[in-house]
Amino acid sequence: MKEFELKYGCNPNQKPSKIYMSDGSDLPIEVLCGRPGYINFLDAFNGWQLVSELKKATGLPAATSFKHVSPAGAAVGLPLTDTLAKIYWVDDLGELSPLACAYARARGADRMSSFGDFIALSDICDADTARLIKREVSDGVIAPGYEPEALEILREKKKGNYNVIKIDPEYAPAALEHKDVFGITFEQGRNELNIDKDFFSDIVTENRDLTDEAKIDLAISMITLKYTQSNSVCYVKDGQAIGIGAGQQSRIHCTRLAGQKADNWWLRQCPKVMNLPFKEGIKRADRDNAIDLYIGEEYMDVLSDGAWENIFTEKPDVFTREEKRAWLDQLTDVALGSDAFFPFGDNIERAHKSGVKYIAQPGGSVRDDNVIATCNKYGMVMAFTGIRLFHH
Repeated sequence: MKEFELKYGCNPNQKPSKIYMSDGSDLPIEVLCGRPGYINFLDAFNGWQLVSELKKATGLPAATSFKHVSPAGAAVGLPLTDTLAKIYWVDDLGELSPLACAYARARGADRMSSFGDFIALSDICDADTARLIKREVSDGVIAPGYEPEALEILREKKKGNYNVIKIDPEYAPAALEHKDVFGITFEQGRNELNIDKDFFSDIVTENRDLTDEAKIDLAISMITLKYTQSNSVCYVKDGQAIGIGAGQQSRIHCTRLAGQKADNWWLRQCPKVMNLPFKEGIKRADRDNAIDLYIGEEYMDVLSDGAWENIFTEKPDVFTREEKRAWLDQLTDVALGSDAFFPFGDNIERAHKSGVKYIAQPGGSVRDDNVIATCNKYGMVMAFTGIRLFHH
């Protein structure tokens, strides 16, 4: 296939639209089902790079959930705990394959953001993963291949119009990449930076105890940031992103946004939230939205008279600020990456509230001493990478 005609570009008024190889060669993809659009392909190709690098760095199957050219979640295929299986709504599926676990984590960490996602998988899609995908609201998936049963399952989604893309895992792009903006062509070398456990050797804090598990989490954080619209910050816990703050103009707003998402991920695991008395037959999206409101500041939107009756069998008690803070204080050993340096210690103060213990960032701020001192105050481990990871 030399080129693929798209329905339209980023918006319906942007026509004509297509993808093709500038050198006239075949595209490294095969569309097995559906008709992906412009943004679908942007998500697919960025997501494929992300999961490929996660697989290379960790040796584990990887998945990502992309929305609007930034990941809503990213994870490797570690087994799910009973609690995670329940809050990700996969506890009825039995034991899942490692790849399915990776996608359950990537999709489930921030279910509000990942609604209607485009999925990227590092490995051949198996039936477990396909069954999980089929039940979620999603635009499509890209993978290096599909088991026959998995492809059959996916082709039943969206009345046969679900976007399924197969990519050649051996495809390697040119060293130079180009982008047209306002009729002007930009050229740059591809960001071929290799992120692995040795990426975090320059530790600048008093605490230098960077565990192997923390190195993996920091690698996941930094690889995720490599494909997240900047400015960006990523919190990671036990092999999965739990909070991604993308595309913010201010570094502290990145840290706050990602931290709030990480907090929500942890609050959802509180027994008070897990035992909410939902009515039988409530839709998954409505359930996710209700939980998001219940654990937030707008909780009366679901607890007021006339509202809670539509969602719950009985009115839940308010999840008080004090109860939430007590539960959040139990979140520990979180890793955090930033795609550029932290200019002030306020970022570290905010990260501490979400259980961050390990940090990786480029360093190079005129206030590095203040940032390091704030880390030392909380016994954190911080590594300077010397490398910025802006992505636009």
